[in-house]
Amino acid sequence: MSGYLAFMGKEFKEQIRTFKALILFIVLLLFGLVSPALAKIMPELLKLIPMDGLELTINIPAPTWMDAYAQFFKNITQIGIIVLLILLNGSISQEMQRGTLINMLSKGLARPTVILAKFTASGLLWSFCYVLSAVGTWIYTLILFGKHAPSHLFFSFFCLWLLGIFIIALLLFCSTLIGGGYGGILLTAGILGFLLLIGIFPQAAPYNPITLGSGNISLLSGIGVDEMISACVVTLLLTVLCIVGAIVSFSKKQL
Repeated sequence: MSGYLAFMGKEFKEQIRTFKALILFIVLLLFGLVSPALAKIMPELLKLIPMDGLELTINIPAPTWMDAYAQFFKNITQIGIIVLLILLNGSISQEMQRGTLINMLSKGLARPTVILAKFTASGLLWSFCYVLSAVGTWIYTLILFGKHAPSHLFFSFFCLWLLGIFIIALLLFCSTLIGGGYGGILLTAGILGFLLLIGIFPQAAPYNPITLGSGNISLLSGIGVDEMISACVVTLLLTVLCIVGAIVSFSKKQL
């Protein structure tokens, strides 16, 4: 247990020293605050588009709190997750290349401890930044759009958080499979791309982790609750399998 806590402390210090924690914090908090504001002013921005010579009338509906949350989920899934992948890429592959783990492992640090500590540290970083971002969006949406009571708001936030946790586990697993600085992230991107392709089939939605990042707005309207619950269960199982796979793969690596 002491080795686990010590290694996790090392991971936290590295996240701070390399500015990974600061970058993720700023990006996600920015999305949390900007998303409601952008939804609020979007109709006014669209009115500024020059329409000279075009006989076209566009009826722009007034923005609602639903638009604020839609903007938040879109920003996190399209940009926030990519930033998370880039920042966490090389967490283990770079240490394997540099040989920095050899000394610690030779002193008795168990290989499964390395994987579990890295997963925990990355998961806590993602959780802290994401929760602040989600709370920021919720408070700012209340300020801009007034009191509102969407269905399953907490569950909708939870689903996107769980998708981030799964992606961290997947990246960790892929990084132990493929060496090099970019092998892990490329394999992770390929798997996520495959899951996106599967997402075009509605029958696959309850079993696809990508559903956790695409069905959030429907969930706020009370639609697709059972589907999201099934996707959460599958994603949790896949996350555990990725961590177990990373431990097995890393245990067989020659450093």
